[in-house]
Amino acid sequence: MYAEQIDVISYSGNKGDERPVTFILRGLRIDVMEITDRWIEEGSEDRMRKRFFRIKGSDGNTHRIYFDEDVLAWYYAS
Repeated sequence: MYAEQIDVISYSGNKGDERPVTFILRGLRIDVMEITDRWIEEGSEDRMRKRFFRIKGSDGNTHRIYFDEDVLAWYYAS
């Protein structure tokens, strides 16, 4: 999986960065129109957690992004 770090504006509830609202991908601002799927992956050896989101963006495309809880950063996954 290729991953590129991105800037994300997220809804922050009582659990911190809970879900993405807008993200910047290669200079293009994309608003999240709908979250179509979400899941958590955890490494079996290192126990690192990543929260994945499949979203429909304002650009008309479907995107997959995730929040890496170990480094507290958002990534675009392809």
